[in-house]
Amino acid sequence: MKNLRKILWGTALIAIGVLFVLRALNLLPFELLFDGWWTLFIIVPCAVDLITERDKSGSLIGLAIGVGLLLWRLDILDIGLLWKLLIPVVIVVIGLKLIFGGLFDKKTERVFSEIKKNGSTVRVTSAVFSGSDLKYDGEVFEGAELNAVFGGVECDLRQAIFTKDCAIKASAVFGGIDILVPDHVKVVVNSTGIFGGTSNKAKSLGNTVTLYVSATSLFGGVDIK
Repeated sequence: MKNLRKILWGTALIAIGVLFVLRALNLLPFELLFDGWWTLFIIVPCAVDLITERDKSGSLIGLAIGVGLLLWRLDILDIGLLWKLLIPVVIVVIGLKLIFGGLFDKKTERVFSEIKKNGSTVRVTSAVFSGSDLKYDGEVFEGAELNAVFGGVECDLRQAIFTKDCAIKASAVFGGIDILVPDHVKVVVNSTGIFGGTSNKAKSLGNTVTLYVSATSLFGGVDIK
């Protein structure tokens, strides 16, 4: 995905450069600052993320907003009609994500249910306008809930002991969460991002134990590495 992102951004920059050259040579005259040109800073990144990112809900919403604003600035769409259309689109995208995200998130819920049945405790860490560190040093890890609201949480599992499949529920609202995992643990992510996202940079070299991460990001981010 990283290579594809670089290719897309490289292609876009080359296209922009060629357009500038053609304009300088008067071969393709066009206005540089057309009405609504600033919406491209919303449309282009969202379009790239729509192709490269696994979680596409936030990209779809951002793309819809960017295109809608561009059509408004070009006097193609009335501002009143724009908001009447955008709000239902956002609601539908979120609804679809909740439905299909729930279908693919059953494994995380199953792991948490097994933890409770075994009488084990799921550690909950929350950072609200603050920072919090959760470190497992030689401890058995089964599951955790991480919440960051205008704050940051770091969960360090590099020295943890993994005996079976485990799970993490992570929620970042105007905040950030870092999850550090050892190379031998396989990581499977199911994420929901609204103007935020989840980045999975874990090497996942092993296949014996799987860490299931259910991540929700609202103007925030969850990084797994």
